[in-house]
Amino acid sequence: MKYSQATDYALHVMLYLVSAEPDKPIGVQLLAEKLGVSQTYLSKMLTKLVKAGLIQSTPGVNGGYRLRRNQEDINFLQVIHAIEGTASFLECNMDHGEECVIQKVVMDAERQMEEYLASKKIADLAKEIKTE
Repeated sequence: MKYSQATDYALHVMLYLVSAEPDKPIGVQLLAEKLGVSQTYLSKMLTKLVKAGLIQSTPGVNGGYRLRRNQEDINFLQVIHAIEGTASFLECNMDHGEECVIQKVVMDAERQMEEYLASKKIADLAKEIKTE
């Protein structure tokens, strides 16, 4: 399975925001520099995170982005869904109804992966980085 580059950037942005001071917004320019991407590209991805309710934007000269939720509640799956959506990565196109054994295997694997990603908190990674 492969996720888009935007998802990779989104996970890194979230890790950076979780590690930052909670009351100080981080500007898109600084985030773009940290990730080595254009501000325009990053802004589109940040908009998706805002719409998902993971972060909030503060307009103005001293504006930027910061977490909207408690950092302990943000997990990998939420970030991935914010960028990629929630569609299944395989849907059987054969005309044999809902009893497709291949579809069942893939759906079970996807469910297990989602459970795992939902259990992985961004804040836990931030703690690991600080102790290294």
